[in-house]
Amino acid sequence: MERNPKLIIHNAKLLHNMRTLVSAAHAQGVQIALVSKVTCAHPAVIDCINQSGADMLADSRTENLNKAVSDLPKLLLRIGMPQDAEMIVSASDISLESEIDTILALETAAQNQGRKHRVILMIDLGDLREGIFFKDWEQILETAMTVKNCPHLELYGTGTNLTCYGSVMPDRDNLGMLISITERLRRELSLPIPIISGGNSTSLQLLLDGTLPKGINHLRLGESVMCGMIPGTYTPIEGCYQDVFRLDATLVECKEKPSYPIGTLSRNAFGETVEYIDKGMMLRAIAAIGRQDVRVDGLTPLDPRIGIIGASSDHLLLDLTQAPEYRVGDTVSFGLDYGALLSACTSAYVNKEVVD
Repeated sequence: MERNPKLIIHNAKLLHNMRTLVSAAHAQGVQIALVSKVTCAHPAVIDCINQSGADMLADSRTENLNKAVSDLPKLLLRIGMPQDAEMIVSASDISLESEIDTILALETAAQNQGRKHRVILMIDLGDLREGIFFKDWEQILETAMTVKNCPHLELYGTGTNLTCYGSVMPDRDNLGMLISITERLRRELSLPIPIISGGNSTSLQLLLDGTLPKGINHLRLGESVMCGMIPGTYTPIEGCYQDVFRLDATLVECKEKPSYPIGTLSRNAFGETVEYIDKGMMLRAIAAIGRQDVRVDGLTPLDPRIGIIGASSDHLLLDLTQAPEYRVGDTVSFGLDYGALLSACTSAYVNKEVVD
């Protein structure tokens, strides 16, 4: 018998979001890699990607790429470790890379496996996560030359990542710099370098506005298709669903109690000092889900009368004062932001159910 907590996946809504954004990108000559990592490459999500018209399937983990059944080219998003080169080449067709040592290890692995592996060279445009810093042309050229000189590798493209760490939004200036660097590499190396991957879902707004710089011909989309939102600005995408996923939890206690703790206060189990507000007596409930299952800060009760008070490892504390009809054994449902979705999909304690 299915038990809560349970993550509900509306695969028809997910497929709609995927097809909508892939179609919009293809209309402007932009390829799309759909990213399955937030759902840990759930088979229903992979099936949607296969039906979406996407150009690639992308994930940050080789384990996920290995279990994903798809005829699409597989793109590994997380830059590799040299010691994982054999696994990277066997699990993916293309990978994002920035280090010469890893590139040389990939060459050896590709030679051992009799395969050709494609490399997208990552350029850091200022977000300060992965990639060669855009002002260091000598290092960019040296790394690109290394790929060119490896007979079992192909310098398939350049790419960048924005917003994920430094909160830097993509724009004409920073993406224009990526285009300029790629064009210079094409001239100096006499290589086609067909792909310029202009980032993730935060770059989607430029595409939808018709302002994506000409030359950017590839995007990697995860959060936008899963949540129907533009990351960074959290703007709902017109024509997409924002409720592809829902989290259900069961109430295990409903009692009237004070809103302010009684006794000497210290830090909680997570080392946090919590500020409490005395609201008098309230109807407090406990749902059988906690921080070990989900990122609680990313949950929104679908019943707007319910308030989230806080959470421990295994218990989610709720304010039901405005919704007194709930009883022990009832289900409470929540919407999830990207961080909450990531944690719920990763948790072994959250059941997953696909509905059409």
